[in-house]
Amino acid sequence: MPITRRRRAGGEKRTAVLDAVAAVLAARGYENTRFADVSAAGGVAISTLQTYFGSREDMVIEAMQVFTDREVDALKEVSAAEADPWRRLVALVDRSLHNSESTRQVLVEFWRSAMRDDELRAYSAKVQARYRAPFLAAVREGAERGAFTPTHDAEAVTDLLLSALAGLIIFRAQRDPTPPPAEFRDVLLTQLGLMLGVQASTEPHSRTD
Repeated sequence: MPITRRRRAGGEKRTAVLDAVAAVLAARGYENTRFADVSAAGGVAISTLQTYFGSREDMVIEAMQVFTDREVDALKEVSAAEADPWRRLVALVDRSLHNSESTRQVLVEFWRSAMRDDELRAYSAKVQARYRAPFLAAVREGAERGAFTPTHDAEAVTDLLLSALAGLIIFRAQRDPTPPPAEFRDVLLTQLGLMLGVQASTEPHSRTD
């Protein structure tokens, strides 16, 4: 269910404005993202932003909604491109590990904000379910095919995997140099393989960051 406070003014220009909102949000945080900052970043008049969104809060919340929807859609595309369940999991992990700095910042701001906003918290739960779905589907499919012999049920394996990925996002959003992403990836995939009873290549499709 989309957040009910969303307005519809702006048409195609709205997308570019929301990108500017997300950029400011990543740099300044939820509390410090103002109409004036977005106006300067996106070259849009403050009056136009007020027409599009009504309030500063609604503008920032909608940007977080659109941004998280994009991340979910990207995972769906990754999942659809790989038929083999193990390679699909590796690709999904790599997509999550190699998010941009701005993506990590926006995700952390989204989680922080959802702790304090009932409507956003309800939406966050729906986003989490959609984000989790391709990982869970790959684990289940591998077990059904006999490619995996999991030591725990698919739900528990998926929850542990996503908790680890979320934890790394927080570390990196804080610009903490540890754990190094490459080493973290190798350990994570090794442990995932053990949980699924599979010895498979952990070579990624791309090691770019």
